[in-house]
Amino acid sequence: MAGKKESDGGWRKFLWNSEKREFLGRTGGSWLKIFLFYVIFYGCLAAIFIGTIQALLLTIHEFKPTHQDRVAPPGLSHTPRSDKSEISFKISDPASYERYTTSMKAFLKPYSKEEQDKDSNYEDCSGKYPGITYTERGKLEDDHGVRKSCYFYRSHLGSCSGETDESFGFSEGKPCLIVKLNRIVNFRPKPPTNNSTLPDGLKGKTFENYIPIHCKNRREEDESKIGEIKYFGLGGLAGFPLQYYPYYGKRLHPNYLQPLVAIQFTNLTLKEELRIECKVYGDNIDYNEKDRYQGRFDVKFTVNS
Repeated sequence: MAGKKESDGGWRKFLWNSEKREFLGRTGGSWLKIFLFYVIFYGCLAAIFIGTIQALLLTIHEFKPTHQDRVAPPGLSHTPRSDKSEISFKISDPASYERYTTSMKAFLKPYSKEEQDKDSNYEDCSGKYPGITYTERGKLEDDHGVRKSCYFYRSHLGSCSGETDESFGFSEGKPCLIVKLNRIVNFRPKPPTNNSTLPDGLKGKTFENYIPIHCKNRREEDESKIGEIKYFGLGGLAGFPLQYYPYYGKRLHPNYLQPLVAIQFTNLTLKEELRIECKVYGDNIDYNEKDRYQGRFDVKFTVNS
């Protein structure tokens, strides 16, 4: 019992020792020194952190990326997307391709005429082809406010626009893909100048003001099973017109719509797994086998009746 009281007194004395005027084993002066030390220590850490952030902000431009030397060429992506790039459906079963058509309708909504006509930040660039290349809207360093964007109506995509056929060809076993080049600030795609690197379907053609796209069988055994491939774009182009470039970034180009190309596979062999590769061709567009979407993509179709 005596030990317990002595123990209780020991704890109370540790919390506050009235004889030495110590709190938790330290005097007021000792606590003051510790407090000042940590105030100075953490103040210095905060100053270093704030200083490095401010120094970094001084190197960042509000509208122009400071370093783009490691930015890869634009990716080539398609809608609808699917797991492992496999599109499989049954012509007689609308439910089997509903998810594909739903995603295409959602993607094309901003490209409807009604959506663009109600915004004054759009202008008509379609009539400029083929007389121009890029549409320059000032330097990125100059803050002239929101830049205008070129109209791109989904009607340019012909039978793949979804306006006359809401199934985008899936109901007839002639599926469409909507293809775009991903956005890179201030990127200017350059048309191909070396015909020897082009596939047979593009050789002998000139590409002054657009970047061509071409699709073919990925495997040799599928060559006779793909059938005719149709392309729909601005003015019937099988590619991306240059007047829609460059892109000025989300701050200066909030309404920007990149040009699209629709690809329709009109005669795919039924009940076969067919691998198709699509590539966009340009002098400053490269490919990387480790990145399946850098300048190209491949997709597997399985169409059942």
